[in-house]
Amino acid sequence: MYHLSRKRLERLLESAGSTVMERSLKGLEKESLRVTRDGNIAQSPHPECLGSALTHPWITTDYSEALLEFITPPHAEVADALRFLHDIHSHVYRCLNDELLWVASMPCIVGGDRNIPIANYGSSNIGRMKHIYRRGLDWRYGRAMQAIAGIHFNYSFSADLLAALQSQFDDRRPAQAFTSDAYFGLIRNFQRFGWLIPLLFGASPAICRSFTGGENTGFEEFDETTFYEPYGTSLRMSDIGYKNKAQAALNICYNDLDAYVDSLTRAISTEDPEYRRIGVKVGGEYRQLNANILQIENEYYSFVRPKAVARSGERPTLALRRAGVEYVEIRALDLNPFEPLGMNSETLSFLEVLLVFCLLEDSPPIGPREQCGINHNQGQVARLGRHPGLLLYRNGGEKVLLRDWAMRMLDAMHGMAELMDTAGVRSTGPRYGDVVGRCRALVDDPSGTPSARILEEMSSRRESFIDFAMRASRRHEDHFRSAPPDPATVERFRQAAARSLIEQRELEISETETFEEYLARYMSQ
Repeated sequence: MYHLSRKRLERLLESAGSTVMERSLKGLEKESLRVTRDGNIAQSPHPECLGSALTHPWITTDYSEALLEFITPPHAEVADALRFLHDIHSHVYRCLNDELLWVASMPCIVGGDRNIPIANYGSSNIGRMKHIYRRGLDWRYGRAMQAIAGIHFNYSFSADLLAALQSQFDDRRPAQAFTSDAYFGLIRNFQRFGWLIPLLFGASPAICRSFTGGENTGFEEFDETTFYEPYGTSLRMSDIGYKNKAQAALNICYNDLDAYVDSLTRAISTEDPEYRRIGVKVGGEYRQLNANILQIENEYYSFVRPKAVARSGERPTLALRRAGVEYVEIRALDLNPFEPLGMNSETLSFLEVLLVFCLLEDSPPIGPREQCGINHNQGQVARLGRHPGLLLYRNGGEKVLLRDWAMRMLDAMHGMAELMDTAGVRSTGPRYGDVVGRCRALVDDPSGTPSARILEEMSSRRESFIDFAMRASRRHEDHFRSAPPDPATVERFRQAAARSLIEQRELEISETETFEEYLARYMSQ
């Protein structure tokens, strides 16, 4: 089982050399809540010294004004992406005054939806659209779910690697068509096998009960302020987080680019009766962009997305139609509270090997039965992943022990990782084989996983989830404040912030069309 990926990798390295893998690009997007010293979500506006959240290239906000998002440019080396992310954190702490960056994926004390401020992007048409879209999310799902933080890993294989793979398959189509199909094969396999990520790196087994408004939806009570799952890995990826029931029936198809774009386009152009009852513009104020099943493409949550670099004002689906798939966005990583950056090079190295595995293994189309099994597996691993007897569905019907399935995959990945090490795919960072070997040991003994370590620390210290996360947040604050950025980095971020504020003002004073005209033009693409 899973022998094809190693054979194909061996042939790739023999025919094209290790440099085809060295030129793969990696980028990071990391979210963190700004919080007060008593563990509440910050009510203050986006700090002005960070520039404009609308136009800054590296520092923006996600759903909430308090939910910062840090973006690195793509790098060939993981170490360079992590170094850039470290610089962002050090710079941000120069601007936070008495606030902290929350180190956990699940939110701090939220005190109800009204205490989660929706992000503001100014008075330009694009700024208003981004804000109204977030209002729509509030009306549809509530704000608490939108305050969850995660890490996105953006990855693109080099054109040379994809060309060598196309040659290996003797595929005569245009390169763009082959590349898109190859990425969609990867995406289907990541859906099948991606539960490995919350199993190994999930770091949200507990939540503050303020997240659910005090309602217990089947959790155990750790203490009077904390709900938890004893075998949980990633409640962020469970039915109380991003994998919510409201989107469960969308049936977005990943079998090829056309099927994906067509199914997503139907969702963003089909009115939903429940959302129609909410209203779009009520009393002269927008509640949402429209009453469709999805307001825009980004409303659909998947823990892996096909991506193309969009032109200014271009819808993501149209960018995919025009350019094909250019990279994938992996959205399955929780913030690890034991790491100052929320992750480390070992985690990203494992992800690299998993993505190569998903690219090179056979990836047949996913039918309805298998999709049901995939959805079941993702939910089970999120809530019960460390349970020793947990069964998952393989190929849509066969029940297998999670441990046995994981070991088979990791054995195959270990062989691939050793090939990558032998070929000298990179000269810095941990060896891929060592990383996969340590992950194999975590399947044997899950007590070393972040989710298990969090619960063990909370138990041994008799801490609530909030107390645990506050202690870790203060520790990481000390780390970044004790290592301030060098003068050149300070100046680079100062200039970026100043430019972004100018760009936002220029947008706001140069527009000639009304918001209604802008929105209609955008939606009619």
